[in-house]
Amino acid sequence: MRIRATVAAVTGAMALSAFVAPAALAADGPKVPAGVAAANKAAHSATSGKAAFSSAAADTGTPYALDATFSNVKVNKGKNIVIGTTAVVKSPVSFTLTHGADVDIHAADFFSAVELYRGADFANEDEWIDSTNAKCTDTSATAANCTATIEIDPAWLLNADAGNWKAGAFAVAFNGEDPDNPNLDNVGVATQDNVTATKFQRRSTLTVNAAPEPVKKGKTITVTGKLSRANWEDGHYHGYTNQPVKLQFRKKGSSTYTTLKTIKTNSTGNLKTTTKATVDGYFRYSFAGTTTTPAVSATGDFVDVK
Repeated sequence: MRIRATVAAVTGAMALSAFVAPAALAADGPKVPAGVAAANKAAHSATSGKAAFSSAAADTGTPYALDATFSNVKVNKGKNIVIGTTAVVKSPVSFTLTHGADVDIHAADFFSAVELYRGADFANEDEWIDSTNAKCTDTSATAANCTATIEIDPAWLLNADAGNWKAGAFAVAFNGEDPDNPNLDNVGVATQDNVTATKFQRRSTLTVNAAPEPVKKGKTITVTGKLSRANWEDGHYHGYTNQPVKLQFRKKGSSTYTTLKTIKTNSTGNLKTTTKATVDGYFRYSFAGTTTTPAVSATGDFVDVK
């Protein structure tokens, strides 16, 4: 099974083993600060009931409930996360952290983050990707606006990872304990599930070519193109088959496209149809998108009608 790297670099059964051993990073996984990985383990220990550390003290310890809550959580400014074949995507995260007056959110060993995951809930995930440790700016004695970043490398993903991802959030105060081997009795943990959601989408491309050009008025124009999308498993773009795509036209001097007809891509993602030449203008194909693939429109191809 291919490893889908996360902050703890785990998927499936490996996720459970991460709770009883120090976090391991896959060879191609993100190199995150050790404290964030330790905070991840402590948070999941508190929610799952599984010991996260190997020491006798930690095995018998139980984190206390940290007085902290999350609101106004946004991932990628509320937009879907579109991922191509090579570039690492850095998506911004923001949230409001409300906390008790006795919680020092600026302590060196305080960590807060948002976690994207797939699975039943925050305590029972199949795979996850955490944000960096958030940077927080106080808005009052008990509230702060916080920002972080989630980095996603397409090399970590399988095509099946496209679609819906849930989000949870966690905050951990180690209170002077060694993050890699704490007595959990002295560690405060707050977790909050279903704080928001997002979608991972396979980046799409769309081309168009209208010919012949120039063309006599009333003659037939053949419009070809291709709809493709990223394949995260082989790092290339392949045709997106059997998808409805609109052929649109914009008259020269206008800023508005009008739909002429809708056709479907063939078994290789190619498009081909005909229309009549009437006036000078631009032809393009436009795809509305799906859950796993974003909308895309080709750059208009100008045809000079004589």
